[in-house]
Amino acid sequence: MLRLRCKAKNGTHLMQGLTHQSCVQELKHKVEELTGIPCDVQKIMVGYPPSSLDLRNGDATLNDYPIKSGDTLIVEEEKNKPKPPAVPAAAPIGVPKGPVLEDAVPTLQRRVVPADNSCLFTSVHYVVEGGVYEPTCAPEMRGLIAQIVASDPTAYCEAVLGKTNEEYCAWIRREDTWGGAIEVSILSKFYQCEICVVDTQTVRVDRFGEDAGYQKRVLLIYDGIHYDPLQKALAGSDAPPQTVFSTADDVTLAQALELADEARRKRQFTDVNRFALRCMVCQTGLVGQKEARQHAKDTGHTNFGEV
Repeated sequence: MLRLRCKAKNGTHLMQGLTHQSCVQELKHKVEELTGIPCDVQKIMVGYPPSSLDLRNGDATLNDYPIKSGDTLIVEEEKNKPKPPAVPAAAPIGVPKGPVLEDAVPTLQRRVVPADNSCLFTSVHYVVEGGVYEPTCAPEMRGLIAQIVASDPTAYCEAVLGKTNEEYCAWIRREDTWGGAIEVSILSKFYQCEICVVDTQTVRVDRFGEDAGYQKRVLLIYDGIHYDPLQKALAGSDAPPQTVFSTADDVTLAQALELADEARRKRQFTDVNRFALRCMVCQTGLVGQKEARQHAKDTGHTNFGEV
């Protein structure tokens, strides 16, 4: 039995009578009963920072979502949400129905962010905030990491950082520095979620926070110099994308690896251990990681291949 708290503007209510086998529609009806917010305009969030739940599939069970007993669900009314389309009248007997749209299923896709030296921070912010793109978030994210590192000089020592604690904090705040594994690990702990980075060169996944018991997972794709967030979205729909997944969702993780493999076969990666590179956008020849980074910064081109 789940014991959930429903927090809305009209107060906090204890929700009872739900189990992990209850369907999404039961949850929505319970929320409407307690808050008065109609099912079709509910925005239900969970976790910290709060992330929206994709509850469009009313037949799905709560076991498919990162909800556990004792959680507080934050409920808001989406006042600007368009009304659901009217259900068409049933076709007369003997008249065949129209074709079913095969693409009316959310698919996993890359959401491209600028190549401005802060792609990692922009990408992480995008996925943990449920698909909210905020191009000015990088200084805040860099400052957050610097504060965390400065607060624990023992854990974040020179042996870990490759710099003194003080030097690292000044370095990570600079606009021209790039984030990597250390920063992903710190952000995973801060946001209490597993961050999976799929690599397009090796077609492997690096899972940060894998052993921490987190219930939430977000996905990034990495081509050697550039990070982009991954999201599930419905083609042609204005519905918000899904960027937060359950750590038990191995299907979506496998789909992310398929995207990485497709990018590898198209040679959409950068091998920073070799020097002969070519921009696959403008065909400029480049030498080494330094030139590739500068080219990405100057042009916004992030698709590189080996020569």
